[in-house]
Amino acid sequence: MERLAVINQDAVPWLRLVAEAWDNRAITPAALFPTPDGVGGRVVATIAGSTIDMAALLAYGSLRPALEAYFAQTRTHLGPHDWALGVCPFCGAPAAFSDVLEDGRRRLACHLCGGGWFFPRTKCPFCASERSQDVLRLEPESQDQGYLIIACGGCGGYLKELDRRVRWNGQSALIEDWGSPHLDLIAQRAHYRRPAPVLIAPAHPI
Repeated sequence: MERLAVINQDAVPWLRLVAEAWDNRAITPAALFPTPDGVGGRVVATIAGSTIDMAALLAYGSLRPALEAYFAQTRTHLGPHDWALGVCPFCGAPAAFSDVLEDGRRRLACHLCGGGWFFPRTKCPFCASERSQDVLRLEPESQDQGYLIIACGGCGGYLKELDRRVRWNGQSALIEDWGSPHLDLIAQRAHYRRPAPVLIAPAHPI
């Protein structure tokens, strides 16, 4: 919570309410889990003044280490054709990043638990649209070679994508995603959104 306070000092009063609710057991770790309303949706429903962006950032920052360890031994049991949804097969959080691997397959990443799964490149992970006219590719500037913003004209969602055939020395999905907030600005200025939190949203809403 201290790091969230650094990102957005206006959120300090809200973070104090979260701390009090935690101490009084009004919220538990389960309140941070994914719901149909989003990651951290139960926090929003419990604590006045909550926003889904701040609740989600709190969830992603606090749950990731524990969930990554919890699911570690289950990862190898997921086959490349075992899961066809755009939410994480391990924790149920929405896809947060997209990688194109050396063999051309698309692998979605979950920032909440560190999971990953294969997903069709021509399909929107948020609304499952496979209409070619819905899939939009927003090209960043030339120095961002290998990076794309994949948006859906049907639901208005977007994901950042890294083609690792081009950017072979890229870092993990989480580092690449949170290390490229300028790409989120491009997408948001084009009026697209994503369910996973972005670091720029709490500090500089558009």
